[in-house]
Amino acid sequence: MHFLPVCTATLPLASTIATCRTSRPSSVRSSSSRACWAVLPFFSSARPRKPNDLLTNDWVATTPTPASPHETVVPTENQWLCTPTARSPVFSSRATIEKVCAKGSRLPFVPVRACWAKAVVDRKKRLTKNRCMLNGVKITKYTRGRSFANNLLSESDRPRNLHPNTTLYHFMNQEQSPPLTRAQASRVAIERLYITMRHLFNRGFYKPSGISGEEIRRALLVLQPEIYGLVGDSQRVELDGLVYVMDRLPKGIESCRVITLASREGFEHSHFPILVPAKRRRNCYRIDQEQMVIEVTNGRSEIYDILTHLTFMFMEADKIRRNAFQERGSKTREWEKLEAIVQAGGTVTDDERELALTYLSSILGRTFEETQRAYQRFDETGGTNNGLFRIVYGLGSVSIREIRESQADREINFTPMLRERIGQHLYGERWATRIKQYIRDNNLHERPIHVISANPHSVVNCLYAPAALTGTTTWDNLYDLALKLSQPLQQNLRSKVAEYALAHGLHELADAGGTNLLVQLIDTAQLPTKKLPGEISHDPAYIDETQPLLLVMDYAFGEQAFETMDELLKPYDQNGESFDLNVASVSIIGKAGILTGDKGDLMIPTSHIFEGTADNYPLDNDFTPADFEGNGLAVYEGAMITVLGTSLQNKDILSYFRNSSWKAVGLEMEGAHYQKAIQAHVKIRNSVPANVKVRYAYYASDNPLITGGTLASGSLGTLGVKPTYLITVKCLEKIFNR
Repeated sequence: MHFLPVCTATLPLASTIATCRTSRPSSVRSSSSRACWAVLPFFSSARPRKPNDLLTNDWVATTPTPASPHETVVPTENQWLCTPTARSPVFSSRATIEKVCAKGSRLPFVPVRACWAKAVVDRKKRLTKNRCMLNGVKITKYTRGRSFANNLLSESDRPRNLHPNTTLYHFMNQEQSPPLTRAQASRVAIERLYITMRHLFNRGFYKPSGISGEEIRRALLVLQPEIYGLVGDSQRVELDGLVYVMDRLPKGIESCRVITLASREGFEHSHFPILVPAKRRRNCYRIDQEQMVIEVTNGRSEIYDILTHLTFMFMEADKIRRNAFQERGSKTREWEKLEAIVQAGGTVTDDERELALTYLSSILGRTFEETQRAYQRFDETGGTNNGLFRIVYGLGSVSIREIRESQADREINFTPMLRERIGQHLYGERWATRIKQYIRDNNLHERPIHVISANPHSVVNCLYAPAALTGTTTWDNLYDLALKLSQPLQQNLRSKVAEYALAHGLHELADAGGTNLLVQLIDTAQLPTKKLPGEISHDPAYIDETQPLLLVMDYAFGEQAFETMDELLKPYDQNGESFDLNVASVSIIGKAGILTGDKGDLMIPTSHIFEGTADNYPLDNDFTPADFEGNGLAVYEGAMITVLGTSLQNKDILSYFRNSSWKAVGLEMEGAHYQKAIQAHVKIRNSVPANVKVRYAYYASDNPLITGGTLASGSLGTLGVKPTYLITVKCLEKIFNR
């Protein structure tokens, strides 16, 4: 059916179109005003409107004559469908046909617009032939007069009462395209997610419950990320995923209706308190009871990360709202009890806690044990969240307000300054310029520089902790000492190490430009090499001779890795003079998801495969599995997948990368970005020596292919201490020996 017929045709034969109707005995072949009705739906009117003067490309005529008079009630494969071509009364107009048959359709006809290939003219038969594919069926369209059609068709195939100006469609039998695999459908969903989010970012705002927000929700439901567990369940709230998300979003965001993403725009100088999530280095500001501002300085990866988490949070909020009301629309008894707890302050006594958790488990659709475990996990990071009771009540209340009140829609906004600055390397350039200026001002620029991306505490503790704590505490080996320093109650020991390090060559540069990346410069000329721990094999004479400078930078996040490394490796211009950093090596020590082993195992990449693109980065890794053998940890070597977001991976995609010829051993978010920057400066821009050593090693923080082994299941804890320090030790050995 055409909702707005735009082409007038003569009544009625000159513009008849075959329509998908099943005829009844009372149906006549044509009428000057109205066709006889069919089973479903009615035949269309014979008096369509005239064409719109502004639309001159494709016009479609709608006429009353059904297909049944031409004996094409239910067209099938290898049969002919007769469709007389419409005429247009307007000069230069071009009438087209929209009614064709789709293979496998339950209805006789499906109205679509066929995209025809370039016409081939057969001069001998004086006919025009067009071909196209429609739902796996090969369709050939022949256009000619009545004499051509009568000659082309056999007597048995020829439709009766064929109109002179006729188009014939022939449906050829052809195999249907195979359906998408689960991995392919997931990859399509990821691509749709990022295209949609980028469009909404450029647009400047969207409503999570609007059309655009629903598109993101649908893609997320198709994808079913492992980290979001029960996101597709209509009743049960995903608690592990909720803990994971709330650890990465600011305190109190659950009760905010308006969320604004902004660049660094001066909020740091305002009276608004700075809120920093437990597991993300980003500044956030609570403007009022309804609005939260999240500062974005790490590039598009951070925007995708935030929007994905917010979408999941809103989906779980809608579950809570549905569970909080009975079928008749009244509040459940459990919701009223929760409301009373929150209004009384949101805290309960030990005696009341189990009763309150019972009410809460009913609202969440989870067992008492699962609810209690989630309550304890939120309590572990109580300083950066409002606790499970307030979080659940806040999420549900905002969702309820959106349904019941006008002008209470949830909104996500992007400031114009953020849209202008994103991707411009503004913060990375400030960060790198300050580092290079500090190196030049302290006459360290001629030293061989070894860039290390790692946790800052691991390098400092390896180099300084044994000497700083001699006589203060005891330990069996370096790993035992590192484990002791990681305990929350050992702040006094950590302070002693920091004080000793600052007196023996450590320079700390806190970030003031917006990247939130701490930088440590370690001048080995002041390092007491005789007091280095025995676990670090080193050549004191080589260290004294070369006096390497260690540049330790904190973990970057996603695309921020390219921005910071690219800016760091650029030549430094000062007073009209330009100089290159004497970069001797770049070492990336990180954590990643493993596909072939368990938490705590090691991965040595041979290449980085950039998910969603055709970019692959083979590398000559200075690390080998032999460097780490004999230390009680499994080591795997192979390709690493650099993903667009760790929260958007499912078992189907990861199993494909592991089991196919890619033979991937793990996934992370920064490797391809780092290697792209390094490769550009070594092979194209020539600002880094061609003999620079490149080292990559990761330890497994999670295994997303194992149920309960994702990042949402909790932090690695003390299990990550040994692999972190083992990689750090091996990296320092590569630097301190010839």
